[in-house]
Amino acid sequence: MAVKYYSPEGLARLRKELHEMKTKGRPAMSKQLAEAREKGDLSENAEYDAAKEAQGLLEMKIAKLEEELGNARLLDPSKMDTSKVMILSKVKVRNLKFNKVFNYQIVSQSEANLKEGKISFSSPIAGGLIGHKVGDKVEITVPAGKMHFEILEITM
Repeated sequence: MAVKYYSPEGLARLRKELHEMKTKGRPAMSKQLAEAREKGDLSENAEYDAAKEAQGLLEMKIAKLEEELGNARLLDPSKMDTSKVMILSKVKVRNLKFNKVFNYQIVSQSEANLKEGKISFSSPIAGGLIGHKVGDKVEITVPAGKMHFEILEITM
């Protein structure tokens, strides 16, 4: 698995999710298996089979999260350059066609959430903004056509 970069909040969210799976998910799964086991012959017990399958899926998710955390790298906002747009940058841009201002934060794919203004560094808009400075006018090709932005502010 490739190295992925996370903000402090994104890394904390991953750790919390893994902790909950281990401390709440595993015990709940054990309880389901015990209840199903009590219902008789395991060779004909569909409830037991379903519980075993759910347990396998949970363990697979835990392993995947552990691997992701093992390859995670924390980006320290205090050491980032705010002279140009990069991952973790908070960018205020003006859509030149509609004269509307938008605020975005460039984040990893797993942290992206458009409702919160967090866009993935691999998205067309973020990709078009990365490397540019305040005052730059940028033309970005998106699936719906071309968009024109002016970068108004870059912060962390």
